[in-house]
Amino acid sequence: MAKEIKNKSFVLRIDTDTMNAIEKWAADEFRSTNGQILYILDQALKKNGRISRKKLSQ
Repeated sequence: MAKEIKNKSFVLRIDTDTMNAIEKWAADEFRSTNGQILYILDQALKKNGRISRKKLSQ
């Protein structure tokens, strides 16, 4: 049986320049802005040993 992934929603306040940079980066990599933010967070968590590399890649 497949594991159900549950997402939690929240509001993120971010300055315009940062958001514009993330939107451009997302477009360059064919991701949604939300997907790009999740990717950035995932990579930072893995790099700093805050989350298992296997856990998020499933």
